[in-house]
Amino acid sequence: MGVVRSEPVSVWQLGAPLLEGPVWVERDQALWFVDIKGRKVHRYDPANGDRRSWDAPDQVGFVAPIEGGGFVAGLKTGLARFDPADGSFTHLVDPEPHLPGNRLNDATVDPEGRLWFGTMDDAEAADSGTIYQLAGDGSCVASSPLVSITNGPAVSPDGRTLYHIDTLGGVVFACDLDADGALTGRREFARIPNAEGYPDGPTVDSEGCVWVGLYKGSVVRRYSPSGELLEVVRFPVDAITKIAFGGPELKTVYATTAAKHLSAEEKAAMPGAGDLFAFEVSVPGLPGHLVRAGV
Repeated sequence: MGVVRSEPVSVWQLGAPLLEGPVWVERDQALWFVDIKGRKVHRYDPANGDRRSWDAPDQVGFVAPIEGGGFVAGLKTGLARFDPADGSFTHLVDPEPHLPGNRLNDATVDPEGRLWFGTMDDAEAADSGTIYQLAGDGSCVASSPLVSITNGPAVSPDGRTLYHIDTLGGVVFACDLDADGALTGRREFARIPNAEGYPDGPTVDSEGCVWVGLYKGSVVRRYSPSGELLEVVRFPVDAITKIAFGGPELKTVYATTAAKHLSAEEKAAMPGAGDLFAFEVSVPGLPGHLVRAGV
């Protein structure tokens, strides 16, 4: 039987160019996400409907909560510490000072408190993006082959498998995540033809199933840990960038979407594009982790 219990509905009508990076932050029971092209950080509290936004100094690909408070933000100029209390962004490290055409795109935190994030060519053409680990000494360790658009990573419930995506290549990869943070045994987990959509951000639920949003595919797919397609969730918009599990039981799924690729006519026919959506499931997600290493 399927795990999806409701249809996706828009819960915040933003009409944004490129929403990305939803993350449920347990300490304040709220969903945080970003609008990359709009240079915004957003916070949504489903309990009272509170919606708050902060301006970022540059394109912002993600925010990840830090142990003790605040967030790591992935800006085009590198990693920064973001403090919602005063809206400040304090520079930490630029992983690619030699690649000014790149930007940071997506991220996750593993059970050991390590931040994993990807870079990509902002023009979405050159194979200049890679997956990095923020090491304990504050340096950034390149950990994947070069592609144009990276997405993910995401980590399995036991912390031993890391998934990352070559979006234009249409491939979801799985790697063994060793105790020391090394990635080994990289293999193809799933392949999606471009005609069906471009795999965007991956997320893993408590059963170890991998959820993948499809850009220009109008769906989110749920795959078993062995790579079998189990379920498809259809949306009234065509670009789903990533999902996150939230709510008290982690059974509400939030999905970020995009509108930047649409013409005015297409946007009028797809008014929910660029909104934040939500739907309900019976299998919960995984509790989020806090960044402890390198900050």
